[in-house]
Amino acid sequence: MVGMLKSKRVLLREMEEEDWVDVHHYASQEKVCQYQPWGPNTEQDSKDFVMQVLRDATKDSRERFVFAILLRENGKMIGAGEITKQDHTNRVGEIGYIIHPAYWGSGYATETANALLTFGFRQLKFHRIFATCDPRNIGSSRVLEKVGMTLEGRLREVLLLRDGWRDSLLYSVLEQEWIEK
Repeated sequence: MVGMLKSKRVLLREMEEEDWVDVHHYASQEKVCQYQPWGPNTEQDSKDFVMQVLRDATKDSRERFVFAILLRENGKMIGAGEITKQDHTNRVGEIGYIIHPAYWGSGYATETANALLTFGFRQLKFHRIFATCDPRNIGSSRVLEKVGMTLEGRLREVLLLRDGWRDSLLYSVLEQEWIEK
């Protein structure tokens, strides 16, 4: 079990079974998943996602950490953040986040990404952490730049969406860069 991750306005705690309801509030919306290979979620999809997260959290060699994003002021769940071990030998991780659209543009994704980077470098001892996003997702690109990640390039047609192949922008930050920041 991982402790709570904290930032100025949000708390990140590990997912719990009943979180599927709040996950469904955002994951069932077309605009939330327009750049993703999943969704819009049915209730069962949201339940299955949370159950998979709970199963992943019990594995001996844990590779995936998924957190509910809660507002510090009232405990309301507004999204999810994830960090995954991608390469043990080279100490590489990947982050991702999703925020309910009612909270877009308020800096919560940036706080979440910063908390995930802190956890990845301090607790998981990563050397490099990366993230990808759809080139059309300007908001997510801005978040990754705000947290000090460097645009490394464009991965061409790397993800199949409902409307065809999608490119991804690849961002990363190295441990020494993060420490200097």
